[in-house]
Amino acid sequence: MISPIDKAREVILKEAEAVRTMADRLNGNFEKAVDLLYNIKGRVIISGIGKSGQVARKLAATLSSTGTPAYYLHPSEGVHGDIGVVLSGDVAIIISKSGDTEEVIKLLPIFKRLEVPVIAITGDQDSPLAQQADVVLDASVACEACQLDLIPTSSTTAALVMGDALAVVLLEMRGFTSDDFSFIHPGGALGRKLVKVGDLMHTGPELPVVKKSASFREMVVEMTTKKFGLTLIVDDAGKLAGIFTDGDLRRTVESYDNPLKLTANQLAITNPKCIAANELAATAVALMEGHNITSLVITDNDSRPIGLIHLHDLLKAKVV
Repeated sequence: MISPIDKAREVILKEAEAVRTMADRLNGNFEKAVDLLYNIKGRVIISGIGKSGQVARKLAATLSSTGTPAYYLHPSEGVHGDIGVVLSGDVAIIISKSGDTEEVIKLLPIFKRLEVPVIAITGDQDSPLAQQADVVLDASVACEACQLDLIPTSSTTAALVMGDALAVVLLEMRGFTSDDFSFIHPGGALGRKLVKVGDLMHTGPELPVVKKSASFREMVVEMTTKKFGLTLIVDDAGKLAGIFTDGDLRRTVESYDNPLKLTANQLAITNPKCIAANELAATAVALMEGHNITSLVITDNDSRPIGLIHLHDLLKAKVV
């Protein structure tokens, strides 16, 4: 009897082969589908039922999250009134392995009447769906991965991958960036990965800053008042000249009999670790970990400090 691992490997290889052969069959129809979706004036209406319906829901979510507004329409609900969400200017994608599912076929005359182009993702190029669609994408498979060749496995994987191919091509054509993705995904792990340093940094009056001429006492007062455990030191032009931390304070008291006579210029630790506001917060975490520090200075193009970010800010934002 075949072992579970060997059987699992067989399933994975069958589905991988189904996807590979589908890639070989891509033709001008894919470009036509992309053209329809890229130039859309409305939304993408995606429909399917059963396992194909689950794939349709996933594709609608993927498109919507990558710059192409999409909506899942259940075919049964559609013919009982929900078709009212479809408007002129929309484009429909219908997913069906057989291309002959009754609930799906009933949608086609309505889409035709509304002059909504239909893109079919189907496993049967001669099916009623394929014959009536404006563009047909071939998602056929030689067989399902299950021994009965009945349960939708390879076929749903093929349809899923075809949908992903459309989504990724479209996002690149639209110039969709990580900033766009972060805007659409403000919550959750994905959103946290894309948070920028500038979104979390402390600015303005919150910044502990003294000039190079500041006394030791003035530095301690600034550190105590702003509660960051450090103060930034700037020159007369406002450019970053150094930093002075709680640790430096303790070392100064240990090393000097009368530190009150010293100035910030004498005590500044030059070349502090800095980062740009447009860097990912995750990059700030890596920099802090790499240098065993808890704060980073954010500077502008003229080396002027414009912000400060602490490890606590990153912990609070759940970036760490």
